[in-house]
Amino acid sequence: MPRPRVHDLDHLLDVAERLVVDGGPEGLTVRGLAAASGVSNGAIYHAFGSLPVLLGRLWLRAAEELLNLQIELVDAARGDGHEAAVEAVVAAASAPAVFADRRPMAARLLMTTRRDQLLGPQVPEELAEAMFALDKRLMMLLSGLARALWDRADRAGVEVMTLCVVELPTAMFRRTLTAPSADGPPEVAADSRERLKAAVRAALTLPPPPPHVG
Repeated sequence: MPRPRVHDLDHLLDVAERLVVDGGPEGLTVRGLAAASGVSNGAIYHAFGSLPVLLGRLWLRAAEELLNLQIELVDAARGDGHEAAVEAVVAAASAPAVFADRRPMAARLLMTTRRDQLLGPQVPEELAEAMFALDKRLMMLLSGLARALWDRADRAGVEVMTLCVVELPTAMFRRTLTAPSADGPPEVAADSRERLKAAVRAALTLPPPPPHVG
């Protein structure tokens, strides 16, 4: 059986993404995906090997796209001085809302489904390594932002960046991005975007706690 072409794989992942968002990861089956996508069961197994692998690749695709967007927005906001460093953090924090504009189903997937819900013992080593590499790239982004702002990238500094870039956007955008909508994909309101930016700027007025010693 020939391996599906790349665009066919993207189509399969797009359909699986929608099914997971609508019914949760436990509701995705190979038979249901085959019916919804028009791709045979055999072709799906040939492409991914197992359902856990498909789910892992689905999460990884969305998370990589979001991280790439964060890096893109941070690079565009970079400049000299403290204010430019603050705006780079604000840009990274705003990325989930921009991502939701571009890829609403992927944004909903990341907001509604934890990575550990999609992973299982059947995930191959290469997929686990790809996820580890993604975590490393995120840590490099957070560390770089902390270093640019405070000239330090210790644990306390990275924790503040995590609050600004990961935790605050999740808390402020989750309700919108997970709510059902009869009028198409939900959009993050301009007011929510501006309040997030204000919250991030406020959080950055305080430096991180002193580095832990001992």
